[in-house]
Amino acid sequence: MGLLEATLLAFLQGITELFPVSSLGHAVIVPMMLNWPIDLKSPAFLPFLVAIHFGTAVALLLYFWRDWFRFAQALINFRDPGSSNERRIAFYVCLATIPAVLVGAILEKFVRDAFARPVVAATFLIVNGLILLIAERLKTRGTRPLEGLSWASSLLIGVAQCFAFLPGISRSGITLAAGLASGHSHEAAARFSFLLGTPIILGATVHEAPKVLHTAAGWQTPTLVASLVAAITAYASIAFLMRYFRNHDFDALDPFAYYCFAAGGGALGILLLR
Repeated sequence: MGLLEATLLAFLQGITELFPVSSLGHAVIVPMMLNWPIDLKSPAFLPFLVAIHFGTAVALLLYFWRDWFRFAQALINFRDPGSSNERRIAFYVCLATIPAVLVGAILEKFVRDAFARPVVAATFLIVNGLILLIAERLKTRGTRPLEGLSWASSLLIGVAQCFAFLPGISRSGITLAAGLASGHSHEAAARFSFLLGTPIILGATVHEAPKVLHTAAGWQTPTLVASLVAAITAYASIAFLMRYFRNHDFDALDPFAYYCFAAGGGALGILLLR
């Protein structure tokens, strides 16, 4: 993979990993639509994926470092009643992470096989758009802040996150939808979604890191540059989305749903014509 392709894919990853439009789906569809000679099943592609996901995880940690710092303080000072909210949210992040860890371990081979199929990705991208629209229409106009999160809601969001293993289903989108279904505001649902994404993305990166360290592809210039580009783009995406959801608590997911319809439908049309 050349430097230009790596940079463009990293830029795309930095946006689509946080925007509710599926980074996996775009990683499959875009190279196909642009006729890039990239073998998604190639062992050389794995170091690149790990690098750009590491960049995204770094961006999440940097943006939400105050939250994670407060979580750590609350756990250390576990007898401090003033830190009970932070301890509770930290516990809910851990609780919501468990379903995805279990499903990922069980279905790893299936996920890898489905990942490289553009038709599957395009189809589920359209499904992702439907999920976003339905979530907005069924939303109860809840205004519960993140502090009002319950264990049942966090577990529901964690189970919903498992569907993001399907290429085309957005992790942030499906968890946002579950957060809205639990009666939370867009801002609260987005914050929990991004906090929840940190251990998932970082854990997946650490899981694949040993394979990367033993390959020369992981240290090539395009891969290193892509990691930096993904981190910068992801940080900007988080800042934009948190501001967007703070100021839009009515049909905020609709524009992303329409984009999914256009991207998924367009990709399917191109595949059918080939």
